[in-house]
Amino acid sequence: MKIAVIAMGKIGLPLAVQFADMGHEVVGVDVQQSVVDKVNSGIEPFPGEAHLQEKLSELVPAGKLRATTDYSDAIPGAEAIVIVVPLFVNDETWQPDFGWMESATRSFSEHLEPGTLVSYETTLPVGTTRNRWKPMIEEISGLTEGKDFHLVFSPERVLTGRVFEDLKKYPKLVGGLNPEGTAKGVEFYKQVLTFDDRPDLPEGNGVWDMGTAEAAEMAKLAETTYRDVNIGLANQFGKFAAANGIDVHKVISASNSQPYSHIHRPGIAVGGHCIPVYPRLYLYTDPDATIVRTAREANMTMPEYSIGLAEGAIGSLEGKKVVVLGASYRGKVKETAFSGVFPTVEGLKARGADVAVHDPMFTDDELAKYGFDAYHLGDPVDVAILQADHPEYKDNLTLEDLPGLQVFVDGRGLSNADAWPGVKYFRLGDGASRDA
Repeated sequence: MKIAVIAMGKIGLPLAVQFADMGHEVVGVDVQQSVVDKVNSGIEPFPGEAHLQEKLSELVPAGKLRATTDYSDAIPGAEAIVIVVPLFVNDETWQPDFGWMESATRSFSEHLEPGTLVSYETTLPVGTTRNRWKPMIEEISGLTEGKDFHLVFSPERVLTGRVFEDLKKYPKLVGGLNPEGTAKGVEFYKQVLTFDDRPDLPEGNGVWDMGTAEAAEMAKLAETTYRDVNIGLANQFGKFAAANGIDVHKVISASNSQPYSHIHRPGIAVGGHCIPVYPRLYLYTDPDATIVRTAREANMTMPEYSIGLAEGAIGSLEGKKVVVLGASYRGKVKETAFSGVFPTVEGLKARGADVAVHDPMFTDDELAKYGFDAYHLGDPVDVAILQADHPEYKDNLTLEDLPGLQVFVDGRGLSNADAWPGVKYFRLGDGASRDA
């Protein structure tokens, strides 16, 4: 079948590749001509996604996958349209910005033909598929949902860097606006995905019929919001432990040895498109969810908390040379979306510190584009705040890399005090401080 995938980003492109790898004709749509050109040349437009380049090198020359900026080329004749356009959230108001998604929806609706299945995979507030996209598509296309086309929601549940692995590992959730639409969505995904055997799952692995789009929307928000609340709880434990000289990592490890326990470790707030964003999407339709709001607010304080630990240990940060280790929002991923590096650098500069950023995945020029001065291992430094859990920091970082270091705030719990003799070392949540 012909499938159109809208947005060739870090999720959309691997998804298009997966569909093509299953033998279908796939056309990707993207607004950036440079991305389209690279895809059509069989070159991955962004690094770091396992197996992506090798699959592009095979599928593009074989004519199974191509890309375009032209909706009139991609949409007509497509039996299924999959939308993976980003949804942003305003940092100040916490309100979703549907601008890009609305633009894409209007564009494909102008060319929508009867008999097409439309599936949104971008995480959405509950009710968005039915109440926002359905009337918009119907108005622009002149077609009727449930009669001329079917609309479903099927959330992506993958992490960048391991998309193909996760597509097999986790059940694919599908919910439509009526039983027939849901059934068509389930059948579609059965044709384009394969799954690992998961006897641990109550319903087995595969495509799961969620019944309604609302159930599928909430399932994605629930799993990510649960993690955010759990991290918020761990961070609250961590702050209390720090004030009372308790090693909270040992406490959490002991707690997690009990059945049904799963408590995250404290640390600088996790970034990315999921954890900082999706709880806000949940709050968009459930503003009375006070636990969700409190957890999100608590996690947003962690960069300031890490700065406070350094400031308390060294005194004023005015004029001190400080390096933030890691621009990425998590280890092994070259992505800065909602990374803790931004509030950490901002907070340090507000205190008069001389701040630089180091990240093994970014060049100096790339860091400069974010407004960061690049730090080079071996340069003198007074304070280090470890923000991203890159394996290079866990396995190779030593005092020789950070000459003159007086304070090390380990925001990811990668190291231990013994590795930093003569340095005031803080592992977030431990309350561990040692005078030089």
